[in-house]
Amino acid sequence: MKLAAIGSNCIDYYDNLNEGYPGGGPVNMAVYTVRLGGEASYIGPVGNDEFGDVMRKTIKEKGVDTSHIHVKEGKTALTHVSLIDGERIFGDYDEGVLEQYTLSDDDISFILTHDIVVCDLWGKVECFFQKLQESGIPTAFDGHNRPTDKESMCAMPFTDYFFFSSDDGDTEELRAQMKKFHAKGPTLVVAMLGELGSLCFDGKNFTSYGIAKCDVVDSMGAGDSYIAGFLYSLKQGKNIEECMHAGAVNAGVTLGYKGAW
Repeated sequence: MKLAAIGSNCIDYYDNLNEGYPGGGPVNMAVYTVRLGGEASYIGPVGNDEFGDVMRKTIKEKGVDTSHIHVKEGKTALTHVSLIDGERIFGDYDEGVLEQYTLSDDDISFILTHDIVVCDLWGKVECFFQKLQESGIPTAFDGHNRPTDKESMCAMPFTDYFFFSSDDGDTEELRAQMKKFHAKGPTLVVAMLGELGSLCFDGKNFTSYGIAKCDVVDSMGAGDSYIAGFLYSLKQGKNIEECMHAGAVNAGVTLGYKGAW
């Protein structure tokens, strides 16, 4: 699989540790895809600051194609994070140069050379999903824990594989919500339920799957790992349960160390 990861990137800065780690959903998914044996490119903006240099250097070192990272005048996006008992608590977010980001025609042409494209809630490019899908590339979107935000709803009708997070577990209310999301266009709707596993709806059937046992050091990037594992297996022709298993195993790897990667 060759993944095009577009939109958001940020430095996850752990205030209580005084350490910063490159991350952001699409960036993480690109890195994890390469870790699984696939290919990936990241398309997005960074600032012309120290964090921007770190972002470009470390992504490239992980084997991700950085030819379409754009350096802009200003700050690289930064999220303040606290790590408490292995759980990440998000603080202030400064989106920096990402605030004005948009895709160029050259970016779009480059994206279309890939097997699948993924973005998340903060990518600023959800309005391009219609054009991308209609151009023939499968699309995936992560709505995080805000699947009804305008960005998610804008992308959803043109998203083949829609992911989101929920803390409520497998409930009738969740299943009803997933059916509503599926009716808007996605082929698959996947709810990531943290330690309760995941749930997938394909328009007819629900499939549930548990977690991979692991020692939790830091939950940063777990959901992104799940998505990367799921999509990688899906493009290999695996069935839904196999894809969910791959997502859970990949998330378990990421949970075992500090930072997204």
